[in-house]
Amino acid sequence: MRTRVITAIVALLIFIPVIIYGGWLIQLAAIVLGGVAMGEVLVMKKKLVVSPEAFISFLGLLVLLVPDVWLSFMPAFLNRHFLFFIIVMMLLLHTVFTRNHFSFDDAGVLTLAMLYIGTGFYYFVQARYAGLSTLFYILFVIWTTDSGAYMVGRKLGRHKLAPQVSPNKTWEGSIGGTVVAVIVGTVWVYFFPQHYSLPVMAVLTLLFSIAGQLGDLVESSLKRFYGVKDSGKILPGHGGILDRFDSLLFVLPLLHLVGLF
Repeated sequence: MRTRVITAIVALLIFIPVIIYGGWLIQLAAIVLGGVAMGEVLVMKKKLVVSPEAFISFLGLLVLLVPDVWLSFMPAFLNRHFLFFIIVMMLLLHTVFTRNHFSFDDAGVLTLAMLYIGTGFYYFVQARYAGLSTLFYILFVIWTTDSGAYMVGRKLGRHKLAPQVSPNKTWEGSIGGTVVAVIVGTVWVYFFPQHYSLPVMAVLTLLFSIAGQLGDLVESSLKRFYGVKDSGKILPGHGGILDRFDSLLFVLPLLHLVGLF
């Protein structure tokens, strides 16, 4: 527990100034975090992080993450989406050159990982560009969902939520975490108004809290499939980057979808 607390304090001391400053610094942070998360997927998949497929995957992730202005030197037809398509084709061609030692299934996993991680961290940066209060809003919703679910589940948890995927999670904890998040999120919106009215934001907070827990379960399912406890070891006591950002990666695109930025 002591290691976990120390890691959390150190991470916040680095993370909070980065998101407050924003600009190029948060863009760089998103690229670094996304790269580490992609590396975690490769390691879980038992692929070398210095292999051709890893290089192609990191390149695809970069294409999804970088701001449009960084790609402005490219011809108009070579937009972000077409570049990503080319990179996926490179992964598929790699199955031919390796005579299926790198398989179609491998290419599918890495393509999905690029989309999952790249899209999530792209909207992490876009949320900051929309405004510091918007990013802090969703961070507090996710953090209070996790904390509330842990505390309520520990005290009142009886009924397992998804025992085959995450044995420690309970329905009581899940509901408790969402209730705490809705209260905290609504208070935040009261003092720092967002795009919609307070009642609408309360409903959206409920949606985001539930979606964050689903994102957590998705990542738990991924780890369960590959037989690992944590996605990585970069954060002592907390695991990897995917372990810490799984909910946000799932929720941030939803903020864009509903028009918050």
